[in-house]
Amino acid sequence: MAQSLTHAETALPADWRDLFALTKPRVMSLVVFTALCGLLAAPGHVHPILAFSSVLAIALGAGASGALNQWYEAGIDAKMKRTANRPLPAGRLDPQTALQFGVGLAAFSVFLMLFASNWQAALLLAASILFYVFIYTMWLKPRTPQNIVIGGAAGAFPPLIGWVAATGGIAPLPVLLFLLIFLWTPPHFWALALFVKSDYAAAGIPMMPVVAGEKSTRRQILLYAVIMAAAAIVPWPLGYTGALYGWTAVLLSALFVLLSIQVGTRTTGEGDLMRPEKRLFAYSIAYLFILFGAVVADHWWPL
Repeated sequence: MAQSLTHAETALPADWRDLFALTKPRVMSLVVFTALCGLLAAPGHVHPILAFSSVLAIALGAGASGALNQWYEAGIDAKMKRTANRPLPAGRLDPQTALQFGVGLAAFSVFLMLFASNWQAALLLAASILFYVFIYTMWLKPRTPQNIVIGGAAGAFPPLIGWVAATGGIAPLPVLLFLLIFLWTPPHFWALALFVKSDYAAAGIPMMPVVAGEKSTRRQILLYAVIMAAAAIVPWPLGYTGALYGWTAVLLSALFVLLSIQVGTRTTGEGDLMRPEKRLFAYSIAYLFILFGAVVADHWWPL
């Protein structure tokens, strides 16, 4: 059952911007981009209208996941400064509307994918939504500090879905791209968790910095960054990408590891506003955008 509203007994009038905010548009932008890259990097040709419809279906599926996440976590969001002004905890939207919006959007996205591409992509999209809502949001997040590690699989689906939408099958490259995002998620999210640790503690969410402490979290950020860097580079020597992607991955991953070393070797974040952690978090987003852009560029304009 969704958490109850704490900021208002009765929801205030909502408009389309509140429904749009439920979809977590900033998160959705990365989902859409990686899905589009997976589709564009796939062999063969997809009609532009069907390609657009497939990517739209993935975007709507991601938005539905975000809406259902916010519906379920309304009470938790109300306890955290970072999320207290979201439509549900702020009282601008009632839980029933959010639930109906999320379920309806999820169903529509899967049916759109089914008609625009193939049943395999529709099945993967449905699995990613169900995984994010039931496995990550409802089960993992409130129970274990490994929530973001296992739950990272939900955010790793888009390039795989995009590829399957274009081809109807799975190949090694999209699986490696799935693995890349899966390994990218912990250092990306734990960098954020370090400078909003008090928020998670107040809400009772067992994020790694809250449960294991900053020192352990910093070591794990560095460990995952090194493994992620290897996963990012490996498609090149295996022959699934060319030199354009390969050198981009080497340079970008080297900088990612360097920033992770700065975070991982620190003993405290006191007194400096967590600048290294914020730098790593911001760079990690740019890293994924540029790296996936290089996947497409390497496919269409190989060196």
